[in-house]
Amino acid sequence: MKVLVAGAGKLGAKTAQALVRENMDVTIIDKNENVIAALSERMDVLTVTANALDFSVYKELDISTYDLLIAATDSDEANTIVCTAAKKLGCKQTIARIRNPQYLAEIKFIKEALGITYVINPEYFTANSITKYLLKAYSKGVGDFAKGKVHMIDFAINTHHELTGRMISDLPLMENLVITAISRHGTIIIPDGSTVLETEDVVHIMGQSSDIEAFQRHFHDSVFTEKRPQKVMIIGGGRVGLYLTRNLIKENIEVTLVEQSMKRCEELIEHLGSGCLVIHGDGTDLKLLQEEGIEYMDAFVATTGMDEVNLLMASIAKQEGVGRAVAKVSRSNYEGMIDRLSLDAAFNPIYITASNILKAIRGGRAVSVTLLLGGEAEVTEVVLHPKAIVVGMRIMDLNLPKGIIIGVIIRDGEVIIPKGETVLMGEDGLVLFCLTENLPTLKKFFIYQQKVKEGGLINELRRIHKGDW
Repeated sequence: MKVLVAGAGKLGAKTAQALVRENMDVTIIDKNENVIAALSERMDVLTVTANALDFSVYKELDISTYDLLIAATDSDEANTIVCTAAKKLGCKQTIARIRNPQYLAEIKFIKEALGITYVINPEYFTANSITKYLLKAYSKGVGDFAKGKVHMIDFAINTHHELTGRMISDLPLMENLVITAISRHGTIIIPDGSTVLETEDVVHIMGQSSDIEAFQRHFHDSVFTEKRPQKVMIIGGGRVGLYLTRNLIKENIEVTLVEQSMKRCEELIEHLGSGCLVIHGDGTDLKLLQEEGIEYMDAFVATTGMDEVNLLMASIAKQEGVGRAVAKVSRSNYEGMIDRLSLDAAFNPIYITASNILKAIRGGRAVSVTLLLGGEAEVTEVVLHPKAIVVGMRIMDLNLPKGIIIGVIIRDGEVIIPKGETVLMGEDGLVLFCLTENLPTLKKFFIYQQKVKEGGLINELRRIHKGDW
């Protein structure tokens, strides 16, 4: 597939990197010479220094030969114009980043009127991911799969010293669970049964939801709870804070939203009505948070525009006794730090959005894609095509690289933890852990390469995302 990315900010760069790993032919356009030079050095892409609204560039590139354009500049309006122009010039499909909440109600009309295949909104996606997490019982949740039947969690060994020095094969309750990876001092380890756990390890565990619950109960995870949150405090009234508050209000959850700008507070009250309590104040003022009852909150979410503030305040919220503390974090270089802090989860809008783009591009049998470990790995949920080359083969005979793990099989609605002798069947649902370096092998084995007819991608995207962003 030939893809053009307009805008080389955090989202554009991360998306381009993910597409290169998919062996796609990628071109990036941005007006910032320094950004373009840096990307050119570290990625195998064609780079163009130009304004994304300079349509002569698209003519020179012969945009009609491109399968997809992704408009990810900082301007919603520019992104819609770029997509419309690219479509007029012959580009087959287009994806636009549109973030303004005012456009939310008109997305369907905007897509149809302007010829945009798919709209991405990082803040909207992030708010939905946080909402989903808060409504689940798991601590340190990475995500759930197979319509909630399968879950993946991060589990920090440093709070469970009785596990230190033990081999994975000797751990209790692991018969129906899979440790897909271990994060150790910034390094990713793909373990086997003889791997010995160390104090500062963070293990990434996948399994049936009920077995994950049993594992957490066994180790007395203090954050695990079956109770839905009733009271949530959010600091930061930006787009993520707004979308998240809307979601929680719909779930009849009591929300206290703290925002530093008076003007923004007035806008939030206008958008949200009387459905939540909007507080004008500094979200880093612990005395203010205490006065507003932070110790009585079931969850705390930091969604300000500063990663450092979000990490700090989420950690402080845990010290104040909040059940779950969550931070929005956009910078990838904080990945190694998050596991060492006391907060329960961190959500990166860039990774979440890139995951949604990959899911859309891979087509209907890619049920979900979740980027992990700073983008160095992913969990992919696919439905195995009856003509895939692995159908009818035992897992032990596949000779998969160590970086690809078949964590779970969903067959006829039942969850199966596969063994070496397990035979794969057509229409099996597979939840796969994969290091990005092994993505070509994953696609070759598990994603059936079917020729896409004219208009096939757009029809697939419309089918998957009908009525969604």
